[in-house]
Amino acid sequence: MTDPADFDAFYREVRERLLVQTYALTGDRAVSRGAVRDAFVAAWHHWHRVARSADPEASVREIAWGKAQRRHGARPWHRDKDVDAATRATLDALASLGAQQRRVLVLAHLASVSMPDLAREVGQTVPATEQQLQQATAAFVLARGIPAAGVNAALEPLTAVTGQTTWPRGSLVRRTGVARRRAHTVVGVVGVVAALVLSGLFVTDPSGLRPTLAQAVEGVGVADEGGTDAEVVPDDAGGEPAELLPRSTLLAAPQVARAFPGAGWAVASTSDNSEGNGLLLPCQLERYVDPDGEAALVREFRAARQGAPVRPTAVQLTEVSSSPAAARRALRTLTGWVASCTDTEPRAQLVASRAVEGVGDEAVQLVLRDWEAPVTTSVVQVARTGSVLTATSVTSAGERTPAAAAAAGLQAAAVDGVCRVRGAGPCARTPRVTDVAPPAPRRSPAMISEIDLPPVSRVDQPWVGTDPVPARTNTAATSCDSSSFSGTFQGAAWQRSSTRTFLLPEADLPTEFGLTETVGSLPRAQAQGFVERVRDRLDTCSDDLGTDVTRIGGSAGRDTSLDAWQLTAEVSDDRSIRFFMAVMRDGTSVAQVGFVPAPGVTLRDGAFVELAERARARLGELPAYPAQGAGSRGGRS
Repeated sequence: MTDPADFDAFYREVRERLLVQTYALTGDRAVSRGAVRDAFVAAWHHWHRVARSADPEASVREIAWGKAQRRHGARPWHRDKDVDAATRATLDALASLGAQQRRVLVLAHLASVSMPDLAREVGQTVPATEQQLQQATAAFVLARGIPAAGVNAALEPLTAVTGQTTWPRGSLVRRTGVARRRAHTVVGVVGVVAALVLSGLFVTDPSGLRPTLAQAVEGVGVADEGGTDAEVVPDDAGGEPAELLPRSTLLAAPQVARAFPGAGWAVASTSDNSEGNGLLLPCQLERYVDPDGEAALVREFRAARQGAPVRPTAVQLTEVSSSPAAARRALRTLTGWVASCTDTEPRAQLVASRAVEGVGDEAVQLVLRDWEAPVTTSVVQVARTGSVLTATSVTSAGERTPAAAAAAGLQAAAVDGVCRVRGAGPCARTPRVTDVAPPAPRRSPAMISEIDLPPVSRVDQPWVGTDPVPARTNTAATSCDSSSFSGTFQGAAWQRSSTRTFLLPEADLPTEFGLTETVGSLPRAQAQGFVERVRDRLDTCSDDLGTDVTRIGGSAGRDTSLDAWQLTAEVSDDRSIRFFMAVMRDGTSVAQVGFVPAPGVTLRDGAFVELAERARARLGELPAYPAQGAGSRGGRS
């Protein structure tokens, strides 16, 4: 399948399927048609490789989806106003899904790929993909108001909408692909001309006019397809075209080796990330963090020596946005992906969250552990300098957490590499690392989430949390304190009280097993009084026959506190129940966390207190008690 007739037949057979899939992702027919058309242009440009791939349709699909997502971001909905009510309801239901869930659902129902191929396209394991497909299906049918068996029927109207599309002839698509190939040749000529200018062997046009790549191929984005060292833009001084993001700005293997020694690092690939699924960083949901960015480069590193069940890997992703504000939003987007990583990696845990001062305008360091065997630990670092975002991740086998200072050194080197790019801000100084509150998850930011939970012994299943509900009952309380987060306390009414429970539904565990958190806010004096009352009741609970109370942790700071206990209650002569409880406060915000283990299924030593500390950190997202100034954070007015 290498001659023009084969390509034209492939184009006629596949284009409608790719259009309906891309439309399901974007809700925009015009964007979808343009993305699919340009994907076939790129396919003819690389036809010798695409035609010989195991699945040419999948290769073109990745390009089409990437183009559509890069042009319009995560929620380009309601662009088509002339669709019927059924189609609109389906698009709204798709819009309610996360980007990765939407991708999995579309592949399963509109591309009809096998589960192993589906998992490979989205860059996940088969079990993780199966679970995400179940979650996506459940969320879609709930939002659409249909039975689980009605997904295909609900998606059918999209085919009718896209079936009215007109397409350019295959010969025109091929001619555009040939023009693109010539444009890439022009890029090489520009490099030669630049070299001649630098050597003094070439004289520019005295009129100041010069050809540009945009003039070379009208309507064809040269750097959009990869294959060039960088995106090329006119130089403001009127000289030869300058690289907006040269490859020389990226990290080199020796720099990675200095921060993470012993693996024998080497560069595996460098590209503009326009091919493949584009998901290279842990928790990454979209190909580009800033879909409207001006340039992007990614570099992958591989360890030369195995030495572990998982070969260490490293990635650097750099993007240039249109403004510092856009780059700032991109940084928030990327850290938000990490905060919600369990959407793509169900057994991921955010182990540490740190701010790094002295590296560009702002920088964060996040440590993730994926408990899915074989266990891996990743250090994800994101920094912004002006309009430039650069992120690095290093993943290795096991539970060993790399030194924060060494990892920050790599981040500083990454910023120093890009800080001279047009639009960049300050370079790096000596980095200073401090622990900070973790990035807030999309749902219930003031409460712990699945990303915060450590594993339990003898169970290899992910935690699943219920949706938060009003705290009419506080299941985190013990029989010693019997605390309530509803009604009033010392004359003040509880505000913003919510509770949720976390379980391991796939494990065969007793019904009492689980972890619960309840949060709410009171005026500062009452919030402090509530915590003191819990302390008093737990301190005297050991006097009650059959209950043993042991304090296992406690700390206090400026207007904050945390106390944790282990309780063992004798329920019969030969049976006892052990459980853990912690109460914490941050200004006007209060939380209580309870955990009931099962025989042989519990947290490692110290993990419950660490989780309580995370719960206290998340309380900073709960607005202050209204009487103290609604809208401020963390209850601190």
